[in-house]
Amino acid sequence: MRTTEVDQGRPATTSRSAPDRLLAVLAAFDHAHPALSLTDIGRRAGLTLTTAHRLVGALTEWGALERDASGLYHVGLRLWEIAALAPRGLALRQVALPYLEDLYEATHENVQLAVRDGSEVVYTEWISGRSAVGVHIRVGARWPLHVTGVGLVLLAHGGPSLQEAYCAGPLASFTAHTITDPARLRRVLAEVRRMGVAVSSRQVTDDALSVAAPVRGPGGAVVAAVSVVVPHAHAQVPVLAPAVRVAARGISRALGWQPGEPQV
Repeated sequence: MRTTEVDQGRPATTSRSAPDRLLAVLAAFDHAHPALSLTDIGRRAGLTLTTAHRLVGALTEWGALERDASGLYHVGLRLWEIAALAPRGLALRQVALPYLEDLYEATHENVQLAVRDGSEVVYTEWISGRSAVGVHIRVGARWPLHVTGVGLVLLAHGGPSLQEAYCAGPLASFTAHTITDPARLRRVLAEVRRMGVAVSSRQVTDDALSVAAPVRGPGGAVVAAVSVVVPHAHAQVPVLAPAVRVAARGISRALGWQPGEPQV
């Protein structure tokens, strides 16, 4: 979750530009806070109540926010309409969904599609297996790149400058198995590029393993990653890896990638 000025203990300020204040209002909402009162919005956005009232009113009138019968505000459908135009969001999901469904039918496990945003992986689709291992993932969720299979794929193909900057920073830890050593992470990334598949074992929870493969766009650049998440105790990586690769190649072809193009 992003930290606001108030969360950091600094007082509300009006010195920011109008666009910054509008964005701060929208950023007040997250998966842990999908419904907020006007007071909560002002506090989380670092705004005075008067400023928050004015901006929330404008955003509600436009449709970016909606107010329910109890007086709480939610993200509005107008933002969903705009977000649907993002080529790495709904458009990618629509192309990928048939292949994700095929992967689910082949495994009956959790299937995920994700893209990179800076140093984080963002999940754009998730199909949950009814009896599959529980995962801390939902559409729109963000995780550090190094702790998930899809994140390792996207980091491995993100270029040397991204990898060096990422390895130079702190590597968040969630379990005893999370990769926190930069040298080990570099070796893992090299292996991902060599094998064409990433395996993340018990990095987020102690009971889950993910197998991921790159999705390529026209020209061969990696634009997304697809994965399957299974219980670690009976994971069969040699069986899962080909299925994940087939799904990733299918999505890549649908996006315009041609086999034989240079791979980036």
